[in-house]
Amino acid sequence: MDYKAPEHIRVGHVHLKVADLERSRAFYCRLLGFEVMQEYGHSALFLSAGGYHHHIGLNVWNSKGSAPPAAHHTGLYHVAFLYPQRKDLAMIVKRLMQHGYPILGAADHGVSEAVYLEDPDRNGIELYWDKPQELWPIDAEGKLQMVTDPLHLEHLLLELDFLTGS
Repeated sequence: MDYKAPEHIRVGHVHLKVADLERSRAFYCRLLGFEVMQEYGHSALFLSAGGYHHHIGLNVWNSKGSAPPAAHHTGLYHVAFLYPQRKDLAMIVKRLMQHGYPILGAADHGVSEAVYLEDPDRNGIELYWDKPQELWPIDAEGKLQMVTDPLHLEHLLLELDFLTGS
């Protein structure tokens, strides 16, 4: 029998090679709102949301000043950050738009709603929230049927108007 990973395993953090640590700090901290938990001199940062030891590691150990990887090659497709509620996703999308940061795509996957962008080193970033499990699309045989349908950002942003009563 093949080995089966434990049921509650999860991705704990991602560690990315970047070309410019300060540029990455500006993106991940000042734009996306992560906090610096620890700095290793001028070569690495460990970032968190909510006080965890780190969700993101950034370093220039083997990449300082280098160019992003070529498109259409192997490597990280994207790292995904799960937001707890739909309103939280709407808030970060609004923030990205206010700062003129390019959003490359948005999708409703049936199980989640996701927004796609790249960090300054062209690492793929997915920002998403999971829909309640009882809303996930299931076929007649009980199998999950994820989709890639358009997510209209203006509809997502209405979540914020609803919350403020605008």
